[in-house]
Amino acid sequence: MKIKEGLLSACAVAALLAGTAACTSGSGGGSGATTAALDAACKNGTYEWFNIDRRDVLTSVAAKEKLGKGGGVLTNRPMVLHRPRVAVTLDKGARAGAARTEAALLSLGARIGETALDGATEYAFADVDRPSPSNYRNRTEVLGAGTFVDYSWVNQVTADFRYTCGTDKPVAGRATSWTIDGSGVLECGETIPDAREDDPARAAARLSCGPDAPASKIPKD
Repeated sequence: MKIKEGLLSACAVAALLAGTAACTSGSGGGSGATTAALDAACKNGTYEWFNIDRRDVLTSVAAKEKLGKGGGVLTNRPMVLHRPRVAVTLDKGARAGAARTEAALLSLGARIGETALDGATEYAFADVDRPSPSNYRNRTEVLGAGTFVDYSWVNQVTADFRYTCGTDKPVAGRATSWTIDGSGVLECGETIPDAREDDPARAAARLSCGPDAPASKIPKD
């Protein structure tokens, strides 16, 4: 069973291998003005990070679509379930400004190995103007019969922090962004080997194929 990905998809190629959605992922773009953003928040300010949570989150899923012998083009447009964002919220619920948001996310990115604090690396993780990834896939062609589901996901990062600036009272807050985004296609009648319980492909299968479909269940050893 093969899948041919068309233009303007979230991933370059999606393929079915033994029933699992083969997803590609990527991210790019620059944060810009890295050093200036750090200085704008506080000269020599420091961040302490707690409760860092990284997980794959299903962002869209299409209704299942049955194709006969020879396959064809999937036409069901995915429904948006979640729009990831780049944001920093301070204590009492106030949203941080652009400079502090970028500075905080650069610090978090450095903590998890996604950005550099010296300005040498610009990365979309800390880009305050980063758009939410598109959930519309222009064309996915499946070569083979079956019942298929189109879906997309992001690897979301959320963390709490304590920010200290000189002798000022520390500020608490929460930061969120995402590292990568991707998409895939699954076949409801085939199991998804090696998928975790919280895998986006399995979540997509449960929503569109139904809980009793082979793709929704964990394979037995």
